[in-house]
Amino acid sequence: MTAIPTHLPDRLAMTLWDFSWYVRTGPGEPFEDLDAAFAKAVDLGYNAVRICAMPFLLFRSGIDTTELRLEPLDGVRGSDGYGSRVRWYDVREPVVIDAKAHLLDFFRAADRHGVSVIASSWEYQQSPAFAGDPAWYEALHAVDPDDRLTVLGEAQADLVDFLAEHGLAHVIACVEPHNEVQIGHLTAGLPGVEDAVVELQARLEAGIAAFQARHPEVLCAPNYGGVPVGSLRGIPRNATALAFHPYVYGVLDDLIEEFGLRRPPARFPQERADAELLRPGAPRIAEWSLPPEKSWKLQASIMQAAEIYVHDWCDPERFDRWLYDRYGAHRTAMANRLRDWIDVAADHAKRLGVPVYFGEGWVGYTPRDGRFEEGPVGAGICRDAVAHSVRVGAWGTIVCSNAAPQHPMWTDEAIQRECNGAFLKG
Repeated sequence: MTAIPTHLPDRLAMTLWDFSWYVRTGPGEPFEDLDAAFAKAVDLGYNAVRICAMPFLLFRSGIDTTELRLEPLDGVRGSDGYGSRVRWYDVREPVVIDAKAHLLDFFRAADRHGVSVIASSWEYQQSPAFAGDPAWYEALHAVDPDDRLTVLGEAQADLVDFLAEHGLAHVIACVEPHNEVQIGHLTAGLPGVEDAVVELQARLEAGIAAFQARHPEVLCAPNYGGVPVGSLRGIPRNATALAFHPYVYGVLDDLIEEFGLRRPPARFPQERADAELLRPGAPRIAEWSLPPEKSWKLQASIMQAAEIYVHDWCDPERFDRWLYDRYGAHRTAMANRLRDWIDVAADHAKRLGVPVYFGEGWVGYTPRDGRFEEGPVGAGICRDAVAHSVRVGAWGTIVCSNAAPQHPMWTDEAIQRECNGAFLKG
Protein backbone atom coordinates (compact mmCIF):
# COMPACT_ATOMS: atom_id res chain seq x y z
CA MET A 1 0.00 0.00 0.00
CA THR A 2 1.36 3.40 -1.02
CA ALA A 3 0.69 5.95 1.72
CA ILE A 4 0.02 9.61 1.06
CA PRO A 5 2.94 11.56 2.58
CA THR A 6 1.95 12.97 5.95
CA HIS A 7 2.71 16.58 5.02
CA LEU A 8 0.08 16.51 2.25
CA PRO A 9 -3.70 16.96 2.58
CA ASP A 10 -5.82 13.84 3.00
CA ARG A 11 -7.93 15.11 0.08
CA LEU A 12 -7.07 17.39 -2.81
CA ALA A 13 -9.76 19.74 -4.14
CA MET A 14 -8.09 20.64 -7.41
CA THR A 15 -8.39 23.42 -9.95
CA LEU A 16 -6.85 22.87 -13.37
CA TRP A 17 -4.38 25.62 -14.32
CA ASP A 18 -2.55 23.49 -16.97
CA PHE A 19 -0.21 25.64 -19.14
CA SER A 20 -2.41 28.71 -18.73
CA TRP A 21 -0.54 29.84 -15.62
CA TYR A 22 2.44 30.84 -17.78
CA VAL A 23 0.98 31.49 -21.23
CA ARG A 24 -1.69 33.87 -19.88
CA THR A 25 0.31 36.26 -17.72
CA GLY A 26 0.05 39.46 -19.80
CA PRO A 27 -1.95 42.60 -18.95
CA GLY A 28 -5.55 41.75 -18.13
CA GLU A 29 -4.94 38.02 -18.41
CA PRO A 30 -6.16 35.63 -15.68
CA PHE A 31 -2.68 34.91 -14.30
CA GLU A 32 -1.26 38.40 -14.46
CA ASP A 33 -1.21 38.32 -10.63
CA LEU A 34 -0.43 34.84 -9.28
CA ASP A 35 -1.11 35.79 -5.67
CA ALA A 36 -4.56 37.06 -6.59
CA ALA A 37 -5.31 33.85 -8.50
CA PHE A 38 -4.25 31.68 -5.56
CA ALA A 39 -6.18 33.80 -3.08
CA LYS A 40 -9.36 33.42 -5.14
CA ALA A 41 -8.81 29.66 -5.44
CA VAL A 42 -8.48 29.27 -1.69
CA ASP A 43 -11.55 31.43 -1.16
CA LEU A 44 -13.50 29.07 -3.44
CA GLY A 45 -12.42 26.06 -1.40
CA TYR A 46 -9.51 24.68 -3.42
CA ASN A 47 -6.36 23.39 -1.77
CA ALA A 48 -4.53 22.11 -4.86
CA VAL A 49 -3.75 23.08 -8.44
CA ARG A 50 -2.61 20.92 -11.33
CA ILE A 51 -0.22 22.39 -13.87
CA CYS A 52 2.11 21.83 -16.76
CA ALA A 53 5.42 22.55 -15.04
CA MET A 54 7.19 22.63 -18.46
CA PRO A 55 9.84 20.20 -17.14
CA PHE A 56 11.31 19.24 -20.51
CA LEU A 57 11.69 22.84 -21.61
CA LEU A 58 13.30 23.97 -18.36
CA PHE A 59 15.58 21.04 -17.63
CA ARG A 60 16.15 18.88 -20.72
CA SER A 61 15.68 20.97 -23.88
CA GLY A 62 18.94 22.95 -23.78
CA ILE A 63 16.95 26.09 -24.70
CA ASP A 64 17.74 29.38 -22.99
CA THR A 65 14.45 30.23 -21.25
CA THR A 66 15.49 33.50 -19.58
CA GLU A 67 13.53 35.38 -22.26
CA LEU A 68 10.86 32.93 -23.35
CA ARG A 69 8.35 34.51 -25.75
CA LEU A 70 4.79 33.25 -25.48
CA GLU A 71 1.96 34.40 -27.73
CA PRO A 72 -1.48 33.68 -29.20
CA LEU A 73 -1.58 30.92 -31.80
CA ASP A 74 -1.47 33.36 -34.70
CA GLY A 75 1.04 35.59 -32.93
CA VAL A 76 -1.32 38.59 -33.02
CA ARG A 77 -2.38 40.50 -29.92
CA GLY A 78 -6.13 40.79 -29.49
CA SER A 79 -9.39 38.94 -29.05
CA ASP A 80 -10.45 38.07 -32.60
CA GLY A 81 -7.66 35.90 -33.96
CA TYR A 82 -7.24 32.21 -34.67
CA GLY A 83 -8.20 30.20 -31.58
CA SER A 84 -9.36 33.32 -29.74
CA ARG A 85 -12.69 31.76 -28.69
CA VAL A 86 -11.31 28.27 -28.10
CA ARG A 87 -11.20 27.12 -24.50
CA TRP A 88 -7.58 26.90 -23.24
CA TYR A 89 -6.30 28.50 -26.47
CA ASP A 90 -7.70 32.02 -26.14
CA VAL A 91 -4.42 33.75 -25.27
CA ARG A 92 -4.72 37.51 -25.89
CA GLU A 93 -1.39 39.06 -24.91
CA PRO A 94 2.13 38.12 -26.06
CA VAL A 95 4.57 38.06 -23.15
CA VAL A 96 8.25 37.42 -22.48
CA ILE A 97 9.08 35.60 -19.23
CA ASP A 98 12.08 34.19 -17.45
CA ALA A 99 10.56 30.72 -17.26
CA LYS A 100 12.51 29.30 -14.30
CA ALA A 101 12.02 32.49 -12.31
CA HIS A 102 8.31 32.35 -13.10
CA LEU A 103 8.17 28.73 -11.94
CA LEU A 104 9.72 29.75 -8.64
CA ASP A 105 7.26 32.63 -8.32
CA PHE A 106 4.43 30.16 -8.86
CA PHE A 107 5.61 27.67 -6.23
CA ARG A 108 6.38 30.41 -3.72
CA ALA A 109 2.87 31.80 -4.19
CA ALA A 110 1.37 28.31 -3.80
CA ASP A 111 3.36 27.86 -0.59
CA ARG A 112 2.24 31.21 0.79
CA HIS A 113 -1.39 30.28 0.22
CA GLY A 114 -1.09 26.69 1.50
CA VAL A 115 -1.87 25.14 -1.88
CA SER A 116 -0.38 21.82 -3.04
CA VAL A 117 0.69 21.33 -6.66
CA ILE A 118 0.39 18.37 -9.01
CA ALA A 119 3.19 18.84 -11.55
CA SER A 120 2.51 17.39 -15.00
CA SER A 121 3.56 18.18 -18.56
CA TRP A 122 1.44 19.05 -21.60
CA GLU A 123 4.55 19.42 -23.75
CA TYR A 124 3.80 16.60 -26.19
CA GLN A 125 0.22 17.85 -26.54
CA GLN A 126 -0.12 21.64 -26.49
CA SER A 127 2.34 23.77 -24.53
CA PRO A 128 4.89 24.52 -27.31
CA ALA A 129 2.13 25.80 -29.60
CA PHE A 130 2.15 29.04 -27.61
CA ALA A 131 5.86 29.70 -28.07
CA GLY A 132 7.00 32.45 -30.41
CA ASP A 133 9.19 30.05 -32.40
CA PRO A 134 9.34 26.27 -32.97
CA ALA A 135 12.54 25.57 -30.99
CA TRP A 136 10.69 23.98 -28.04
CA TYR A 137 8.53 21.85 -30.33
CA GLU A 138 11.54 20.77 -32.37
CA ALA A 139 13.55 19.84 -29.27
CA LEU A 140 10.70 17.65 -28.01
CA HIS A 141 10.39 15.82 -31.32
CA ALA A 142 14.13 15.33 -31.64
CA VAL A 143 13.86 12.84 -28.75
CA ASP A 144 13.40 9.26 -29.92
CA PRO A 145 9.80 8.20 -29.21
CA ASP A 146 10.98 5.21 -27.19
CA ASP A 147 12.92 7.54 -24.89
CA ARG A 148 10.43 10.39 -24.45
CA LEU A 149 8.81 9.21 -21.24
CA THR A 150 12.18 8.37 -19.70
CA VAL A 151 13.43 11.86 -20.53
CA LEU A 152 10.25 13.31 -19.03
CA GLY A 153 10.76 11.24 -15.87
CA GLU A 154 14.30 12.61 -15.57
CA ALA A 155 13.01 16.13 -16.21
CA GLN A 156 10.45 15.80 -13.43
CA ALA A 157 13.22 14.61 -11.10
CA ASP A 158 15.22 17.68 -12.14
CA LEU A 159 12.19 19.80 -11.25
CA VAL A 160 12.01 18.32 -7.75
CA ASP A 161 15.76 18.91 -7.30
CA PHE A 162 15.37 22.51 -8.41
CA LEU A 163 12.48 23.14 -6.02
CA ALA A 164 14.33 21.43 -3.18
CA GLU A 165 17.25 23.82 -3.70
CA HIS A 166 14.81 26.63 -2.97
CA GLY A 167 13.02 24.95 -0.06
CA LEU A 168 9.84 24.28 -2.05
CA ALA A 169 9.78 20.53 -2.72
CA HIS A 170 7.15 20.03 -0.01
CA VAL A 171 4.63 21.95 -2.16
CA ILE A 172 4.51 19.08 -4.68
CA ALA A 173 1.70 16.63 -4.04
CA CYS A 174 2.48 14.35 -6.98
CA VAL A 175 4.20 14.35 -10.35
CA GLU A 176 2.88 12.94 -13.63
CA PRO A 177 5.31 12.04 -16.42
CA HIS A 178 2.81 13.62 -18.81
CA ASN A 179 -0.83 14.53 -19.25
CA GLU A 180 -3.07 11.94 -20.97
CA VAL A 181 -0.21 9.78 -22.16
CA GLN A 182 -2.25 7.85 -24.73
CA ILE A 183 -3.46 11.02 -26.48
CA GLY A 184 -0.71 12.90 -28.26
CA HIS A 185 2.81 12.56 -29.58
CA LEU A 186 3.98 10.08 -26.93
CA THR A 187 2.40 7.27 -28.94
CA ALA A 188 4.67 7.87 -31.96
CA GLY A 189 6.33 4.71 -33.21
CA LEU A 190 4.05 2.26 -31.40
CA PRO A 191 2.99 -0.82 -33.39
CA GLY A 192 -0.71 0.07 -33.22
CA VAL A 193 -1.72 -3.56 -32.78
CA GLU A 194 -3.20 -3.12 -29.31
CA ASP A 195 -4.63 -0.17 -27.44
CA ALA A 196 -2.05 2.58 -26.85
CA VAL A 197 -2.41 2.18 -23.07
CA VAL A 198 -1.09 -1.37 -23.33
CA GLU A 199 1.62 -0.53 -25.85
CA LEU A 200 2.83 2.41 -23.74
CA GLN A 201 3.31 0.32 -20.62
CA ALA A 202 7.02 -0.37 -21.01
CA ARG A 203 7.81 3.25 -21.91
CA LEU A 204 5.81 4.53 -18.94
CA GLU A 205 7.38 2.07 -16.52
CA ALA A 206 10.81 3.22 -17.67
CA GLY A 207 9.85 6.86 -17.17
CA ILE A 208 8.45 6.26 -13.70
CA ALA A 209 11.52 4.20 -12.77
CA ALA A 210 13.81 7.02 -13.89
CA PHE A 211 11.94 9.43 -11.63
CA GLN A 212 11.71 7.04 -8.67
CA ALA A 213 15.43 6.25 -8.77
CA ARG A 214 16.02 9.83 -7.69
CA HIS A 215 12.85 10.72 -5.76
CA PRO A 216 11.13 7.63 -4.34
CA GLU A 217 9.54 9.84 -1.67
CA VAL A 218 7.38 11.71 -4.24
CA LEU A 219 4.24 10.10 -5.61
CA CYS A 220 4.36 9.47 -9.38
CA ALA A 221 1.15 8.90 -11.33
CA PRO A 222 0.56 7.90 -14.94
CA ASN A 223 -2.25 10.07 -16.30
CA TYR A 224 -4.89 8.85 -18.74
CA GLY A 225 -7.56 10.52 -20.84
CA GLY A 226 -10.83 8.83 -19.95
CA VAL A 227 -10.77 5.59 -18.00
CA PRO A 228 -9.40 2.95 -20.40
CA VAL A 229 -11.59 0.12 -19.12
CA GLY A 230 -10.57 -2.32 -21.86
CA SER A 231 -6.82 -1.94 -21.35
CA LEU A 232 -6.14 -1.40 -17.66
CA ARG A 233 -3.71 -4.31 -17.81
CA GLY A 234 -1.37 -1.76 -19.40
CA ILE A 235 -1.20 0.46 -16.30
CA PRO A 236 2.44 0.68 -15.12
CA ARG A 237 3.14 -1.75 -12.30
CA ASN A 238 5.48 0.69 -10.58
CA ALA A 239 3.00 3.58 -10.36
CA THR A 240 2.59 5.02 -6.86
CA ALA A 241 -0.63 6.90 -7.71
CA LEU A 242 -3.13 6.86 -10.60
CA ALA A 243 -4.76 9.77 -12.44
CA PHE A 244 -7.75 9.57 -14.79
CA HIS A 245 -9.91 12.05 -16.70
CA PRO A 246 -13.51 10.80 -16.89
CA TYR A 247 -14.87 12.90 -19.75
CA VAL A 248 -18.12 11.10 -20.52
CA TYR A 249 -19.04 13.03 -23.74
CA GLY A 250 -22.26 11.24 -24.72
CA VAL A 251 -24.35 13.90 -26.47
CA LEU A 252 -21.18 15.90 -27.18
CA ASP A 253 -19.80 12.86 -29.02
CA ASP A 254 -22.82 13.09 -31.33
CA LEU A 255 -22.07 16.71 -32.19
CA ILE A 256 -18.37 15.97 -32.79
CA GLU A 257 -19.20 13.05 -35.03
CA GLU A 258 -22.07 14.63 -36.98
CA PHE A 259 -20.07 17.76 -37.79
CA GLY A 260 -16.74 15.99 -38.25
CA LEU A 261 -14.88 18.18 -35.76
CA ARG A 262 -12.03 15.69 -35.52
CA ARG A 263 -11.84 14.85 -39.20
CA PRO A 264 -10.06 16.67 -42.06
CA PRO A 265 -11.66 20.06 -42.90
CA ALA A 266 -12.37 18.91 -46.45
CA ARG A 267 -15.14 16.72 -45.03
CA PHE A 268 -16.73 19.49 -42.96
CA PRO A 269 -20.53 19.93 -43.55
CA GLN A 270 -20.43 23.70 -44.05
CA GLU A 271 -24.08 24.25 -44.95
CA ARG A 272 -25.40 22.23 -42.05
CA ALA A 273 -23.04 24.00 -39.65
CA ASP A 274 -24.19 27.37 -40.97
CA ALA A 275 -27.79 26.37 -40.29
CA GLU A 276 -27.32 24.76 -36.86
CA LEU A 277 -24.16 26.04 -35.12
CA LEU A 278 -22.38 29.04 -36.61
CA ARG A 279 -22.75 32.76 -36.21
CA PRO A 280 -23.95 34.83 -39.21
CA GLY A 281 -21.04 35.97 -41.34
CA ALA A 282 -18.67 33.20 -40.31
CA PRO A 283 -15.86 32.66 -42.83
CA ARG A 284 -15.73 29.39 -44.74
CA ILE A 285 -13.66 26.75 -43.03
CA ALA A 286 -11.00 26.85 -45.76
CA GLU A 287 -10.53 30.57 -45.08
CA TRP A 288 -9.86 30.14 -41.35
CA SER A 289 -6.27 29.03 -40.80
CA LEU A 290 -2.98 30.04 -39.27
CA PRO A 291 -0.58 32.17 -41.31
CA PRO A 292 1.97 29.95 -43.09
CA GLU A 293 4.83 30.97 -40.80
CA LYS A 294 2.80 29.75 -37.80
CA SER A 295 1.51 26.52 -39.35
CA TRP A 296 3.93 24.43 -37.26
CA LYS A 297 1.73 25.25 -34.27
CA LEU A 298 -0.96 22.83 -35.43
CA GLN A 299 1.61 20.03 -35.33
CA ALA A 300 2.68 21.20 -31.87
CA SER A 301 -0.93 20.80 -30.71
CA ILE A 302 -3.40 17.95 -30.91
CA MET A 303 -6.37 20.19 -31.74
CA GLN A 304 -8.01 19.58 -35.12
CA ALA A 305 -8.56 22.51 -37.49
CA ALA A 306 -12.31 21.82 -37.83
CA GLU A 307 -12.78 21.86 -34.06
CA ILE A 308 -10.91 25.15 -33.72
CA TYR A 309 -13.02 26.64 -36.52
CA VAL A 310 -16.34 25.66 -34.95
CA HIS A 311 -15.31 26.78 -31.48
CA ASP A 312 -14.11 30.11 -32.87
CA TRP A 313 -17.18 30.76 -35.02
CA CYS A 314 -20.12 29.05 -33.37
CA ASP A 315 -22.93 30.93 -31.72
CA PRO A 316 -22.46 29.55 -28.17
CA GLU A 317 -26.19 29.56 -27.50
CA ARG A 318 -26.88 27.55 -30.66
CA PHE A 319 -24.11 25.11 -29.72
CA ASP A 320 -25.59 24.68 -26.24
CA ARG A 321 -29.13 24.36 -27.60
CA TRP A 322 -27.98 21.59 -29.96
CA LEU A 323 -26.71 19.66 -26.91
CA TYR A 324 -29.76 20.37 -24.76
CA ASP A 325 -32.15 19.29 -27.52
CA ARG A 326 -30.52 15.85 -27.68
CA TYR A 327 -29.34 15.37 -24.10
CA GLY A 328 -32.41 13.41 -23.02
CA ALA A 329 -31.48 10.44 -25.20
CA HIS A 330 -28.03 10.30 -23.56
CA ARG A 331 -28.80 11.24 -19.98
CA THR A 332 -28.88 7.75 -18.48
CA ALA A 333 -25.90 6.48 -20.46
CA MET A 334 -23.79 9.50 -19.48
CA ALA A 335 -24.69 9.11 -15.82
CA ASN A 336 -23.89 5.40 -15.92
CA ARG A 337 -20.57 5.96 -17.67
CA LEU A 338 -19.54 8.56 -15.11
CA ARG A 339 -20.37 6.26 -12.20
CA ASP A 340 -18.84 3.17 -13.78
CA TRP A 341 -15.63 4.87 -14.86
CA ILE A 342 -15.06 6.35 -11.41
CA ASP A 343 -15.79 2.97 -9.82
CA VAL A 344 -13.44 1.13 -12.18
CA ALA A 345 -10.64 3.65 -11.68
CA ALA A 346 -10.94 3.47 -7.91
CA ASP A 347 -11.17 -0.31 -7.92
CA HIS A 348 -8.00 -0.62 -9.99
CA ALA A 349 -6.19 1.77 -7.66
CA LYS A 350 -7.24 -0.36 -4.69
CA ARG A 351 -5.92 -3.47 -6.45
CA LEU A 352 -2.55 -1.75 -6.87
CA GLY A 353 -2.70 -0.22 -3.40
CA VAL A 354 -2.21 3.38 -4.60
CA PRO A 355 -4.16 6.66 -4.29
CA VAL A 356 -6.37 7.70 -7.21
CA TYR A 357 -7.44 11.17 -8.31
CA PHE A 358 -9.51 12.68 -11.10
CA GLY A 359 -7.55 15.58 -12.58
CA GLU A 360 -10.04 16.51 -15.31
CA GLY A 361 -13.67 15.82 -16.33
CA TRP A 362 -16.70 15.66 -16.75
CA VAL A 363 -18.61 16.24 -20.03
CA GLY A 364 -15.95 17.16 -22.58
CA TYR A 365 -14.44 19.85 -24.75
CA THR A 366 -16.89 22.68 -25.40
CA PRO A 367 -16.42 26.22 -26.79
CA ARG A 368 -15.09 28.83 -24.38
CA ASP A 369 -18.37 30.75 -24.22
CA GLY A 370 -20.62 27.70 -24.10
CA ARG A 371 -22.45 27.14 -20.84
CA PHE A 372 -23.61 23.53 -21.12
CA GLU A 373 -21.25 22.29 -18.43
CA GLU A 374 -21.84 25.33 -16.24
CA GLY A 375 -25.62 25.27 -16.67
CA PRO A 376 -28.19 23.14 -14.83
CA VAL A 377 -27.31 19.88 -16.59
CA GLY A 378 -23.57 20.26 -16.30
CA ALA A 379 -23.71 21.51 -12.71
CA GLY A 380 -25.71 18.43 -11.83
CA ILE A 381 -23.05 16.24 -13.42
CA CYS A 382 -20.39 18.08 -11.42
CA ARG A 383 -22.27 17.36 -8.19
CA ASP A 384 -22.70 13.70 -9.13
CA ALA A 385 -19.02 13.32 -9.99
CA VAL A 386 -17.88 14.86 -6.73
CA ALA A 387 -20.28 12.62 -4.80
CA HIS A 388 -18.89 9.57 -6.61
CA SER A 389 -15.35 10.73 -5.83
CA VAL A 390 -16.24 10.89 -2.14
CA ARG A 391 -17.97 7.51 -2.26
CA VAL A 392 -14.97 5.68 -3.74
CA GLY A 393 -12.44 7.38 -1.47
CA ALA A 394 -10.59 9.31 -4.17
CA TRP A 395 -7.56 11.27 -3.00
CA GLY A 396 -8.38 14.18 -5.28
CA THR A 397 -11.01 15.51 -7.65
CA ILE A 398 -12.16 18.65 -9.43
CA VAL A 399 -15.41 20.60 -9.68
CA CYS A 400 -14.90 20.27 -13.42
CA SER A 401 -12.15 21.16 -15.88
CA ASN A 402 -13.78 24.51 -16.63
CA ALA A 403 -13.61 25.65 -12.99
CA ALA A 404 -10.36 27.62 -13.27
CA PRO A 405 -9.29 31.27 -13.74
CA GLN A 406 -8.91 30.93 -17.53
CA HIS A 407 -12.57 29.92 -18.02
CA PRO A 408 -15.85 31.83 -17.54
CA MET A 409 -16.97 29.30 -14.92
CA TRP A 410 -14.51 30.85 -12.44
CA THR A 411 -17.21 33.41 -11.71
CA ASP A 412 -19.74 30.68 -10.79
CA GLU A 413 -18.68 30.78 -7.18
CA ALA A 414 -21.56 28.99 -5.49
CA ILE A 415 -21.18 25.66 -7.31
CA GLN A 416 -17.42 25.64 -6.70
CA ARG A 417 -17.76 26.31 -2.97
CA GLU A 418 -20.52 23.71 -2.74
CA CYS A 419 -18.59 20.95 -4.54
CA ASN A 420 -15.26 21.64 -2.85
CA GLY A 421 -16.92 21.71 0.54
CA ALA A 422 -18.73 18.44 -0.16
CA PHE A 423 -15.51 16.75 -1.26
CA LEU A 424 -13.26 17.98 1.54
CA LYS A 425 -15.83 17.26 4.26
CA GLY A 426 -16.70 13.94 2.64
